[in-house]
Amino acid sequence: MPIYEYLCKDCDTTYERLVRSNAEKVECPKCGSARKELQFSVFASSKPNGSAGTSASSAASSCACTPRSCGCH
Repeated sequence: MPIYEYLCKDCDTTYERLVRSNAEKVECPKCGSARKELQFSVFASSKPNGSAGTSASSAASSCACTPRSCGCH
């Protein structure tokens, strides 16, 4: 069940929703509009020492992952 980030096209509110199926109706929590635009979402990952990553590019540059192994530090 992915969490999607949306931008309401009527009131410019940004919001997130846990979407359980493609048929689920997603409406703006502020104005109730169903007119929305799916936004690009970025998430933080936790590093082994417990600190959160700050950017996708810095995390990607330190990883050497393949389908069989991952050399992320």
